[in-house]
Amino acid sequence: MPDLPEIANVVVIGGGVMGASTAYHLALKGEKDVVLLERQQFFGQGATGKCAGGIRYQFSTEINVRLSQVSLPMLERFEEETGQAIDLRWIGYLFLLTEEEDVHKFRGNVAMQNQLGVATEWLDGDEVRRRAPQLNAADVLAGAYHAGDGLADPNGVVNGYIHAGRRLGVRPFSDIEVTGIRIEGGRIRGVETTAGSIACDVVVNAAGPWSRAIGELAGVSLPVTPLRRQMLTTTPLPELAPDFPFVIDFARSLYFHPEGEGLLTGMSNPHEEPGFDESVDESWELVHMEKAIERLPLLERAGLLAHWAGLYEVTPDAHPIIGPVSHIDGYFVVTGFSGHGFMHGPVAGLLTAEYILNGAPQTLDISLLDYNRFEKGRLIKEYNVV
Repeated sequence: MPDLPEIANVVVIGGGVMGASTAYHLALKGEKDVVLLERQQFFGQGATGKCAGGIRYQFSTEINVRLSQVSLPMLERFEEETGQAIDLRWIGYLFLLTEEEDVHKFRGNVAMQNQLGVATEWLDGDEVRRRAPQLNAADVLAGAYHAGDGLADPNGVVNGYIHAGRRLGVRPFSDIEVTGIRIEGGRIRGVETTAGSIACDVVVNAAGPWSRAIGELAGVSLPVTPLRRQMLTTTPLPELAPDFPFVIDFARSLYFHPEGEGLLTGMSNPHEEPGFDESVDESWELVHMEKAIERLPLLERAGLLAHWAGLYEVTPDAHPIIGPVSHIDGYFVVTGFSGHGFMHGPVAGLLTAEYILNGAPQTLDISLLDYNRFEKGRLIKEYNVV
């Protein structure tokens, strides 16, 4: 068992992209006394390590687009800043729209993105079919495409932040579970773990799908629900067009993107029950593959390379919670990203560090994403959730 420090200024709970980014940005801004705790054996093996790695500007709310406008350029600079390669690929996102309601909504989304400076293209059905001729797209009414969306390596991002943070003085520990949060007089005083106690003035809950349970240790009720999502990779598909984009069949929550010499594909189960089950549901996998082959017939010639499941951390409005919990001095939350956390991990960690060190973010106004919005009914629904 590692020797934990008895005292720290800040304890960050959760060693995925949110926790690693927060710890790194705290240290970068001068807070050297940071401890990062991850309950699993390796960092980034929870929700972050099991995601599809997509990064995009195409969202339906201005706040999510603005988060991307800060976060994706941070990923572009990532290797230069941290020394860690993250396999950035700007392959573009192509949304396929087959329902009139979605066409109407996405047309407004694209107009909003354009106004904010994102060069998303509106495509009619024929343009979609020309853009991606290998798809069976006879039923596609329209599409939205942005060439500046793409992919990055989630594990590379976490490891980059962990190693760069360590060089700046962050003390990261894995294989340690937080079992209690000590509060006295309405303020944070420390945490209890399976390896001992740490006295501290600030705690950051960055535990992703497990953040509700960590919240309960402090008497904080977080509206974050874990939902299983699964995906698979295929054996090589040499017939796949070299410019094949990240394709999202929106009405089906079905997606594909190039991965190695084959494809990665997933489809969200609308009937999935909340919970922490991360086993592969093979009956749903059969449903998924039937729909995937229907949309991309060449998949019929592919074999299964690997499959796995991970967890989304879903809030009632599919937007994250970033910032302090007002009734506990020193308690901060960065969670609830509802399936698009990886791409916003860089900016979310930066904003959380700014909250802690400066009292409020300077990089971006995220007052809409506060903890209190749920009890006050200020929900801001994200439409583009896959």
